[in-house]
Amino acid sequence: MKRTIRIGTRGSQLALVQSRWVQACVQRQLPDFTVELVTITTSGDRFVEQPLSLIGGKGLFVKEIEEALQSGVIDCAVHSLKDVPGELAPGLVLAAIPPREDVRDVLITTDGRRLDQLVPGARVGTSSLRRMALVRAARPDLEVVNLRGNVDTRLRKLDRGDFGAVILAAAGLNRLGIKRSGVAYCDPGEFVPAIGQGALAIESRADQTAALLAPLDDTITRSAVVAERAFLARAGGSCRTPLAAHATITEHHLVLRALIASPDGRQVVRGERRGAAVDGAALGAELAEELLGKGGAEILRALLAN
Repeated sequence: MKRTIRIGTRGSQLALVQSRWVQACVQRQLPDFTVELVTITTSGDRFVEQPLSLIGGKGLFVKEIEEALQSGVIDCAVHSLKDVPGELAPGLVLAAIPPREDVRDVLITTDGRRLDQLVPGARVGTSSLRRMALVRAARPDLEVVNLRGNVDTRLRKLDRGDFGAVILAAAGLNRLGIKRSGVAYCDPGEFVPAIGQGALAIESRADQTAALLAPLDDTITRSAVVAERAFLARAGGSCRTPLAAHATITEHHLVLRALIASPDGRQVVRGERRGAAVDGAALGAELAEELLGKGGAEILRALLAN
């Protein structure tokens, strides 16, 4: 009888597309196994009208799935890596991080305007504190509004005139096969992406399943996100903190850009580190120390006090 690997996933359209892609990869790698998807409803999926920062942050998209992993209900799980907290639940590991998709954010309008071309007072929709802060920093004259829901819902609200623009991840659009006009790509050097954006995480228990999934790992992607997540761990940000970090690797050389911002966008502390890709974790921690010393610590203290 064939052994079975059960993959846990959220039930959103994007999550299912991502998980089916991983399912196919696992099946090719392990042809003697039966590979099944198990849909799990998370707290983040249940409370879709409330801002994530008020109900616990993006970690709410992984909490119940990690509990299913720990209890043995599933054998592994597929997450958008940007939703995974810096610290995993006990006994769990990131068994594989496949090749990364496009890391950029995209501004979508009905007429193709860039952020600097939006009319004053235009409503910009996003659920991300990072995106809110960066839009407010660049264009304090715009109205930034919390907008949650799946990609189709957000685009539908844009098309019916509820918003002048919405900001989404290019990776999500690509994975869903959505092609439309009015898309302006944000420069990742200035509009720094979320930590882990564009990458998938295959999480498992630290057992034989992790070893079975290890061949799906992409060395370059893992090295980049290790640096980004080291920045997150040392900065100590929470779901109420606009943090960003993005690493690129060329011929074993890593460039890491990061920022800590206040939610109103009035304070944005930026920095950069360069070095060997194998030193990514150290570079991430060093950059976090630098930004904390340049004003990031004061931003975090002010947020904790409120």
